[in-house]
Amino acid sequence: MKDEDPYVRKTAAVRVAILHDMNPTFVKDQGFVELLNDILSDANPMVVVNAVAALTEMNEQQTVIEVNSQMVNKLLTALNERTEWGQVFILDALAGYTPRDERETQNICERISPRLAHANAAVVLSTVKVLMKLIDMMPADSDFITQLTKKLAPPMVTLLSAEPEIQYVALRNINLIVQKRPDILKQEMKVFFVKYNDPIYVKMGKLDIMIRLAQQNNISQVLSELKEYATEVDIDFVRNERCVQTLLELIQTKVNYVVQEAVVVIKDIFRKYPNRYESIISALCENLDTLDEPEARASMIWIIGEYAERIDNADELLESFVEGFHDENTQVQLQLLTAVVKLVFSMSNQVCHMHPMTQI
Repeated sequence: MKDEDPYVRKTAAVRVAILHDMNPTFVKDQGFVELLNDILSDANPMVVVNAVAALTEMNEQQTVIEVNSQMVNKLLTALNERTEWGQVFILDALAGYTPRDERETQNICERISPRLAHANAAVVLSTVKVLMKLIDMMPADSDFITQLTKKLAPPMVTLLSAEPEIQYVALRNINLIVQKRPDILKQEMKVFFVKYNDPIYVKMGKLDIMIRLAQQNNISQVLSELKEYATEVDIDFVRNERCVQTLLELIQTKVNYVVQEAVVVIKDIFRKYPNRYESIISALCENLDTLDEPEARASMIWIIGEYAERIDNADELLESFVEGFHDENTQVQLQLLTAVVKLVFSMSNQVCHMHPMTQI
């Protein structure tokens, strides 16, 4: 550990962790933990990295050393001069430290935030992890937090331009982040729109985040995207139950324009994948009276006609539209005619004398 050759020192640091795995008590009694702490100030980058890695691994088994303010200063000093993987080890070690006060918290944030611009994705994500933890330790109304969160979005967006495997890892991390702080990426909805050549695991990751970021001010954009996905060639993606469940949740918000957009999207999904999601039809029918846009009304009429056999009061529902047939948009009229004919063929002979048909 005190050898003049840095290669010997860095190798010895790793061996301490191995020795600790076999006999923790011996390592503690022989003062190896203190020796590791001492070489955190070593002039050789690899010695420092291996010492940090050894201490971190040992702490995972049992706490051998508390990360204190003095140790943090050593790590922060070492951060700028280390290899990218050395930076990851150091940042992971910093993630286990609880600052003494807000001033120290801000100081650590300022010193590690330049790592957000690093070319290595692992360094960026490790930096984000530390910053997310430190943000929780500051007052919620702090101006410093506002400025810091603005810095978090660009590097994460940049990761979504990398190869699919890195995108996937980034998406998994982003998913956790938006669950806690959706405001960080609330303006970045478009970067999560699915590309036709995205692998299925990337598509699913983007979809989940897009749904989590959905708000009243971007819901039309989200619904429009979901509508496009209904014609996707990737069947596994379109059949994702989460899509349909989320559309149902949107309908249950009872927000008029949201309900109407969702009905149009669901109609497209029903057309693409018949006899799969009929369980939500009853929820759609409950919102019949709120539909005033032609496309939404036509979509709902199509659903009623297509699934007339499974809707107990399909005739009554269509009758509510027939009563104002002559005032309807042409698109609605044509859909209504088609739906009534479907209803006639799907029910018993008595249906031939039903009021809606004779009125038309």
